[in-house]
Amino acid sequence: MSSDLHRRNIVIIGGGIIGSTTAYFLSHNDKFDRERDRITLLEATKIAGGASGKAGGLLALWAYPSCLVPLSYRLHKELADKHEGAERWGYRALYCGQIDARGRLHSKPSRSSNSQSVPLQKRSGTATSTTYSTVPNDLDWIDRESLSSYEEMGNPSTTAQIHPFQFTTSMASLAEEKGVNIIFASAISINQASGAVKSVTYRPKDGSEEKKIEADTVVLTAGPWTKTVWPSAPISALRAHSVTIRPSRPVSAYALFTSVEIPKGDGRRSKIVTPEIYARPNNEVYACGEGDTLVPLPAATDLVQVEASRCEEIVQQVGSISDELRDGEVTARQACYLPNVTPGGGPMIGETEVKGLLMGAGHTCWGIQNAPGTGKCLSELVWDGGVKSANLSSLDPKLYIRRGEEEGT
Repeated sequence: MSSDLHRRNIVIIGGGIIGSTTAYFLSHNDKFDRERDRITLLEATKIAGGASGKAGGLLALWAYPSCLVPLSYRLHKELADKHEGAERWGYRALYCGQIDARGRLHSKPSRSSNSQSVPLQKRSGTATSTTYSTVPNDLDWIDRESLSSYEEMGNPSTTAQIHPFQFTTSMASLAEEKGVNIIFASAISINQASGAVKSVTYRPKDGSEEKKIEADTVVLTAGPWTKTVWPSAPISALRAHSVTIRPSRPVSAYALFTSVEIPKGDGRRSKIVTPEIYARPNNEVYACGEGDTLVPLPAATDLVQVEASRCEEIVQQVGSISDELRDGEVTARQACYLPNVTPGGGPMIGETEVKGLLMGAGHTCWGIQNAPGTGKCLSELVWDGGVKSANLSSLDPKLYIRRGEEEGT
């Protein structure tokens, strides 16, 4: 990428957390001149309309990939310090643990239309843990009689959290203040000539006729929809359901990975479920279940189908080990799609074989954690001609695209 001072026309496709943080770092770079340059963010529905608004928001130094995590974790703290993130998007450090428990059967389990489930694989093999013979005293909103073990996965020096929707919309707003133009429209095609990007064709959200915007740089950050804009991108989608609950009383700051044995109540064998439970500020608890691939990725975030029975299962599972959650108010039942790199690994961050086309996609369930690092590195590619803050050679999109083509994905 050129680093001279000619006019730059930069288009970011996708207004999720990756696109919004990229817009933030591009617009807050000293080399950006809002009178000379143009940065446009294209978003099909609304900012943080997909997984970026419905994820759990866990941040961890023990996440993956290791080449990106330390940078992104540090940037989360710096952004929170700079922009009052504790108040604006719920940034705080907290403990994270793995619990094993046996749930209590309080009501007849709901029937799911299909029992298929896919683990989200959030816990990496490098996550350190310490087994405690007793549960921490302030983890008093999980029924003690149900617990059989507690393992510490992270503490306030290695684990934190944000509210993803609040963070993403804040990043977009802060970028807009610096001169980024947000257009609500669906990208139709990335147009090129002589092996370089030239423009982006898009359809406005209001249904008016297609338009074209000139671009010498296109940053593709469309999450699971990346493949619809750039078909050679080896990206697949995994649907995940979640709920938010206002507990019957305020609860302490813990993020919990679980293995809960749920009794059937009718003489049949019990089953093991693994909901994740994150206590948030302002008396809210987020809980999610495993993923599924039952419903193909829809055309846009506002068309995602929510299966009520899957949400109800999550409510019953977490309520089986917590009176505070069982007696709380369910404030949201939702679903989203997570983007995965089809050959495995990822995410893909960097240049493609088309000059001027950059990619930041395939962040799996750690997209919230790794968004600032991704945005920072992509901004360095644009303004400095190379990534300075981390070594992302293993995340080169060209490697994954070639491998995907070889494997026929």
